[in-house]
Amino acid sequence: MDEVAQSAENARAIVHLDLDAFYAAVEILEDPSLHDQPLVVGGRPEERGVVSTASYPARKMGIHSAMPTRRALDLCPDLIVLPPRHKVYGDYSRQVMALVREAAPLVEQTSVDEAFMDLTSVVSTWEEAIDRGRDLQARVREQVGLSASLGVAANKLVAKVASDRDKPAGLTVVRPGEEAAFLAPLPVRVLWGIGPVTAGRLDRELQIRTVGDLAQANLDELRARFGKQGARMLRHALGEDSRPVVSEHEVKSISQERTFVRDIDRLGTLKGSLWRMSQRVAERLARSELAAGTVSIKMRYADFTTLTRQMRLMVPTDDAVEIYRAALTLFERAWEQGRAVRLLGVGGSQLEPPSGQLSLWETDGRV
Repeated sequence: MDEVAQSAENARAIVHLDLDAFYAAVEILEDPSLHDQPLVVGGRPEERGVVSTASYPARKMGIHSAMPTRRALDLCPDLIVLPPRHKVYGDYSRQVMALVREAAPLVEQTSVDEAFMDLTSVVSTWEEAIDRGRDLQARVREQVGLSASLGVAANKLVAKVASDRDKPAGLTVVRPGEEAAFLAPLPVRVLWGIGPVTAGRLDRELQIRTVGDLAQANLDELRARFGKQGARMLRHALGEDSRPVVSEHEVKSISQERTFVRDIDRLGTLKGSLWRMSQRVAERLARSELAAGTVSIKMRYADFTTLTRQMRLMVPTDDAVEIYRAALTLFERAWEQGRAVRLLGVGGSQLEPPSGQLSLWETDGRV
């Protein structure tokens, strides 16, 4: 038995499913006249909205997610802009994820349109894992009407990258032992944990641009410059990832934020917005049967300067008044009176089951 065959025999079988242009695809299913039209789902341009999802005809015109809607309209004046309908998307997502759970005993749903599957315990050969992925892809198309791209690999990292290689409706297979070769020509930003800042440093300091460049880097030098992250980046560049597929995720934080239609410099208006967001955070905590041990705020000024502040509570709470009191204290300490605010947010973290005690609070030294 050769080395690759031996590797395949011992490897896990992980599949990553990614629904193609999900929000836009649902809108086209709901209204077939939108087929082949450049459209986006996102916020209104007059409200500083951004694109959530772009259809493939829109993508061909240079439009992509996170782009300001106003900019998207500049690129395509005939662009169709639809507001998001999260309840509708949730209904379609549940249909797809039900099929995913029928196909695999272990499923980790990572977002409304993505999921990992671990097929290791239910397949006896690597080819069987590929066939199961192909069958699931067909069932999603036939029973729900949506297109999905899949990646099949021996770990989560490579499966996720593979699912993005051949869109839409692709199925990319990276066999055990081929991970490093598959990743090598790709830009380093395809790896988890490498964003634009880290990618820029790798380029400037070490002339590392591709995953292959990173795979050949000196471990000691990476550690010296990036600490523990350096060793992790090297492992990922070699296609190594031992993380399991986890069926349930613990909620780590609950937050609410708002970008204003016009910059706000009036204290009363800002306080009112803080109160409404504190209520929504409290409602979500209560629905989740959780209490927040830390309250935080996020504030972005008109010039895009962004501040975050947080406060540790003596007793975790899910009470809107307590959350608001903490958020207001943080806001009043951080806000430069009269300076216009573009975005404001309230969040709760360090979550745990509510104790039923009175929620007193105290400031964290990081305020």
